[in-house]
Amino acid sequence: MVFVIGDSTVKYRAGNGEYGRWGWGVFLQAFFDISRITVENCAMEGRSSRTYYTEGLWDRLLPAMQKGDYLIIDFGHNDSGPLNTGLARGALKGTDDKSQKVVLERDGSIEEVFSYGHYIRMYIRQAKARGVEVIILSHTPTNQWQDGKMRRCNQTYAKWSREVAEQENAYFVDLNDIAAKKFETIGEEKTKSHYMDMVHTSKEGAMINAEAVIEGIRYLEKCRLKNYLKK
Repeated sequence: MVFVIGDSTVKYRAGNGEYGRWGWGVFLQAFFDISRITVENCAMEGRSSRTYYTEGLWDRLLPAMQKGDYLIIDFGHNDSGPLNTGLARGALKGTDDKSQKVVLERDGSIEEVFSYGHYIRMYIRQAKARGVEVIILSHTPTNQWQDGKMRRCNQTYAKWSREVAEQENAYFVDLNDIAAKKFETIGEEKTKSHYMDMVHTSKEGAMINAEAVIEGIRYLEKCRLKNYLKK
């Protein structure tokens, strides 16, 4: 079994193309030999590395994982938001063990907020403790361009995701860069039709992101998940 967790870029709403928006996780299973392995898209719209845990989504999913399963993680788009106001889903920047106690605007409760890397590290460790192989992704690219190139997150979430993956001996796929290169191939003007806004993709855009995920998996040395891909 392949479990996928993330935000709306992985699964938008129910995953049925609501408002023309699609997440790449919906199309992932098409690349696998489903007679041998299945994909469970457990991403949830609007969540961050922090709130996927604090809302109990992770604790409900973890018991379903067994030795030999795979976990793919894609967060980052919502992690830069406010810590205590509005949706209060932001995480501290970086990968260290720093934390900050905040008073949540919505109910006055106190929460200790950790870094993005801290939450990703927690997912990795708890999944690996159950014998699960973990693949960390840098998040999908936003539809922002400069001089014919798509904007990368290589100094922030891609960097932090790679660092945590290396520290925890997990696999890393630079989805942000691989997908951006694919969009750059078709050009800035045509890419506009593949995005519904700056972040969310159309069906065609989501399929490009899914192809980028698979391309990254194929190049992971020693990762057995690629053995389940269609030839």
